Amino acid sequence: MAVNSKKAAVYLLVVFVLYVIITDPAKAADYVQIGFEGISDAAKAIGDFFTWLADGAQ
Repeated sequence: MAVNSKKAAVYLLVVFVLYVIITDPAKAADYVQIGFEGISDAAKAIGDFFTWLADGAQ
């Protein structure tokens, strides 16, 4: 039962993403840019944290 609901959720997500891309490609591109900026900021924060640790956490 859980597998079927997971498949349905993935299917609905894919359909929604395709709908957004088809109906408003510019907005979809903005969403992708926001996502990549978020990933970039998270990676920078992790890098800063490990640099802080390597410097003796001071």
